[in-house]
Amino acid sequence: MTYDVIIIGGGIVGAATALKIKEQRPEAKVLILEKESGLAKHQTGNNSGVIHSGLYYKPGSLKAKNCIRGYNMLLDFCNEHEIPYDLCGKIVVATNTKEVEIMNGLYKRGLENGLTDNKLIRKEEIKKYEPYCEGEAAIHVPYTGIVDYTLVTETYGKVFQEKYNGEIRFNTKVMDVRYGSIATEIITDQGTFRTKLAINCAGLYSDKIAAFNHKNLDFKIVPFRGEYYHLNKKKEHLVKNLIYPVPDPSFPFLGVHFTRMIGGGIEAGPNAVFAFKREGYDKSDFNMKEFIESATYKGFLKVASKYWVTGLGEMYRSYSKSAFTKALQKLMPEIKESDLTAGNAGVRAQALDRNGNMVDDFLILEDSHMINVCNAPSPAATSSLSIGLTIAEMAVKRF
Repeated sequence: MTYDVIIIGGGIVGAATALKIKEQRPEAKVLILEKESGLAKHQTGNNSGVIHSGLYYKPGSLKAKNCIRGYNMLLDFCNEHEIPYDLCGKIVVATNTKEVEIMNGLYKRGLENGLTDNKLIRKEEIKKYEPYCEGEAAIHVPYTGIVDYTLVTETYGKVFQEKYNGEIRFNTKVMDVRYGSIATEIITDQGTFRTKLAINCAGLYSDKIAAFNHKNLDFKIVPFRGEYYHLNKKKEHLVKNLIYPVPDPSFPFLGVHFTRMIGGGIEAGPNAVFAFKREGYDKSDFNMKEFIESATYKGFLKVASKYWVTGLGEMYRSYSKSAFTKALQKLMPEIKESDLTAGNAGVRAQALDRNGNMVDDFLILEDSHMINVCNAPSPAATSSLSIGLTIAEMAVKRF
């Protein structure tokens, strides 16, 4: 059988894309191929579950457009399918004069992105929102929320299969993609599948899939691990909702922060350290081939030379609980090392170009046989239905 569309990757973007294609073309034969035993096993299932508002992203960028549209689509989907979520809000806290200046620019960016309910709050007002937090000023962002993205993705998959008769094959790893004049062949460890259109949503391996037919890609996915601590039960009262630092505008990570989880508990983190394996969730995870590919990549070497001080700081926090605690104490001085228990970790698939730039926006490459989603880190989960709709619209034009 030849499918109309085969989607490689069963993360939240792949599942959302499959669902949106079937919503537009219910008669289309659509298959998701996933190498794991279930959906959402990697980036999707290892994040902090935050529903992002669109505060951070450059107005007019794919991230800004898809986050804001996707935010509303996600809430509608959760309401329709009775998926619990909580728009609890967050504060973004400036701890010194320099950060106050950056924070004011961030507030203006939020206004440009339509976040008119955001509020600048003075030092003395911070404790109204977070009684144990310290800072010079803050932004209150009421749009921000929390949800279980694994449950969201599994529900996408359930609707795709049960309502639209979509097909998902688990434990099926893609080994090669070959373009033909009539159909594209997806070669896997479970056999070969034929399709009129392939869509690459492979996350941490999206560049590898794209490279089967694009030999001179000017970017590479480099993995960065984000490690979390859990706040001990007796100290969970210190955090009401979400507390974020003002991000470094030159670095694409948000800094360690506090997040209340939809299933209970408080997470603190993540840091951002170079991972020695694309799916390297533990410090000891190591893959020689993947490590060498990343560490010798021209773009990575340029990034490392640019951010080596920041990178060493992140690595130090990875191995020093006291250093991690000190970073958290900038926002909450009462936190002690004994209040924290090591938690889980996630890995961010970050595209770097050859010139040493971290690709800041979503990156989608299209040719006559395939659509490649090559850079979709945060806020991809919040944006998933919007990204899925964008890709679905690109796909159905070919039908």
